[in-house]
Amino acid sequence: MLSEYPHLIDLADHPVVWWNGLLDLAQEIMSNPVLYANSCRGKIMGTLFYEPSTRTQMSFQTAMLRLGGTIIGFDNPQTSSVAKGENLKDTTKIVSGYSDVLVIRHPVAGAAKAAALTADCPVINAGDGGHLHPTQTLTDLMTLRCEKGRLDGLTLGLCGDLLNGRTVHSLCKAMACYPDNHFILISTKELAMPAYIKDFIRAHGGTYEETYSLEEAIPKLDMLYMTRIQRERFASAEEYEAQKDTYILDTKKMKLAKPDMIVMHPLPRVDEIAMSVDDDPRALYFKQAKYGMYIRMALILTMLQSNQKTELLSGSAHKGICCRNPKCITNQEEYLPRSFTGKGTTLTCEYCDERLLLMH
Repeated sequence: MLSEYPHLIDLADHPVVWWNGLLDLAQEIMSNPVLYANSCRGKIMGTLFYEPSTRTQMSFQTAMLRLGGTIIGFDNPQTSSVAKGENLKDTTKIVSGYSDVLVIRHPVAGAAKAAALTADCPVINAGDGGHLHPTQTLTDLMTLRCEKGRLDGLTLGLCGDLLNGRTVHSLCKAMACYPDNHFILISTKELAMPAYIKDFIRAHGGTYEETYSLEEAIPKLDMLYMTRIQRERFASAEEYEAQKDTYILDTKKMKLAKPDMIVMHPLPRVDEIAMSVDDDPRALYFKQAKYGMYIRMALILTMLQSNQKTELLSGSAHKGICCRNPKCITNQEEYLPRSFTGKGTTLTCEYCDERLLLMH
């Protein structure tokens, strides 16, 4: 299915040269903000935030305001018709009709793609469940390029909840597209990186290793990406409590790291980075959040100025087959076309990337 609008659902839908163009524009805006102060005058951005957010929501809002545009939308679905049972399609259709660009965050995987299927303007994915978070990834790429001077030949450590962390999923997929990057995946067995992300790294020529020990990994790293253990992604409080304090970065561990290693975090943090680390010049997570505003300014401008069409669904439906991921949007919004790529005994859901192994 081809949409007449440009969308950003997954960075992998766009070539690396497009990402680099966004990064170039973001750095130009950062250097000359006054030149872009009225670039979106008369334009409206709709924001549909179905789950709580501070940085992503305010970063998008600030980005549009600094470009001279205005904002409509909600940051709590209970204050909208969603509370009355309105489905995603109808909410998207209405708000996209009022807007020039639509930003959506949703707790269910594939929701941004589902919204884009019927939206009447470009859609930007601001996070869909534990699946993807492409604008955080653009923020991360900009931070790395500005602070390390390159996006290739790096050893990248990702630590914490790698199973549910949409930020690390998106970042791994992006950095695997640049040459000679090596990933060290630091997690418990229960929170290990999903197979489809590791497959993606290998398929794009990247390498990875998995370890339980942060102390063993940290001396090798050019960048350490800490993530919180996400309470909201666990089925029970007991499961969360068993994992929550496994990884804590403190000044003792920082002494094991290279002098030029940088620490990044998508935020919010809970207790996985000790407050004392904030004073270390290698701790860049607050600066990273500010970079996010500039890359989102570049993204909004690019979406509004582009007439590119976007391929949303390229697979096909299979009779009697549904996605087996209970957190997939197709299992909540039953009107959606269930589309899978692949053939034979292995299919992949086009909304949430869940792989289905079919029995003969």
